[in-house]
Amino acid sequence: MVLLLRRMSTLEKLTLHISVEGRNKVIGVAFVQHDILDYMPQLRSFTFYICTYVGPIAALPYKLSSEDIQLTLTNTGLQHVSSMVNYVTSSVNFVYGVRAACSIFSLPFEFNYLQDLGNNFPNIVFSYVTYLLIQDIFPFEHEFFMRITRSFPLLKHLCIRNQQSQKLDGHVTFSSDNCQLHSIIEYPHLTILDVKFSHIDYAEQFLNETKTFVPCLTEFVFSFDDDLKAVTKDFTREETRRNCAKYFTIPVIISYLLISALLIDDSAPIIATVKWLRLIYATTPCLLS
Repeated sequence: MVLLLRRMSTLEKLTLHISVEGRNKVIGVAFVQHDILDYMPQLRSFTFYICTYVGPIAALPYKLSSEDIQLTLTNTGLQHVSSMVNYVTSSVNFVYGVRAACSIFSLPFEFNYLQDLGNNFPNIVFSYVTYLLIQDIFPFEHEFFMRITRSFPLLKHLCIRNQQSQKLDGHVTFSSDNCQLHSIIEYPHLTILDVKFSHIDYAEQFLNETKTFVPCLTEFVFSFDDDLKAVTKDFTREETRRNCAKYFTIPVIISYLLISALLIDDSAPIIATVKWLRLIYATTPCLLS
C-alpha cells in the first residue's frame, strides 16, 4: 500500500483508514510523514486513522504507551494528531494472548467508527463516531462509561469486550434496594448494545436504570440466556423495566427463555410462531409485564 500511495504525487486530498496486523513495531507519525506524505508535495488535506496491532506483549522489550507515539511528532509537519495505546486479548494463528493496539489519528476525528478503545483514552470529543468497540484487560468501571457518553455524544452502536468483573460495583450487583451509589448515565442515541463477549456486570451496567438510562435501546446482543435472567431477576426486577421497555432483537438462544416465561397454552398457531422464533430471531419485549 505504501508503494501505491507514493505514486500518487499529484494527490491533493487523502482520507486513510487502515488496521495493520502482525507487526513488531508501531506505525507512528514519523513513518506517515517520511514514508508517505513526503512523496505527495501537492497534498492539502490529510485525514487518517491508523491502528497497529503489536505483540504478543511478552515479546516486546518494554510496555508501549501513547506518550511513546506522541514523541514521534517531533520534526514532522503533522500537528493536529492524537494517539492512544490499549492492551487487548486476541487470538493470532490460534495462539491466545495480549497485544498492544496502537492508534494514531488526525484531529478532529472525522470517522464514524472507532475500535479497541480502552480505559485510557485522550480527553477528546469524537463528534462523528456512531460505532464504538471498547476492549481492555482491566475492568470498565462506572466512571469510564460516564467519560464515554461525554466523549461520544452521537453513539448508536456499542460493543463491549471485557471479561473482567467491575471491581467497584461487584458487591452491589443485581441489588434491588434502590441505593443510589452513582449518578445515572444517559446514552440518548444508543440503539444497539453488544455484550456477548463480556462479563455479566456490563449487562447489569446498562440494563439497571439506577446506573444507566438508554431510552432508544432496541437491540441487545448477549451470549447466555441465564445472564439476562439473572440481571432482570427472571423478568421481574423493577430496576430493569424502563431500559427494557422497547422491543429487542436478540439472539435466538433467548427465545427459549422468553417463550417459557409466556406460560401460554399449546395451540397450533403459537407453536408455529415458536418454531420460527427458534430458527431465526426473537423480537419481543425484554420484560414481560
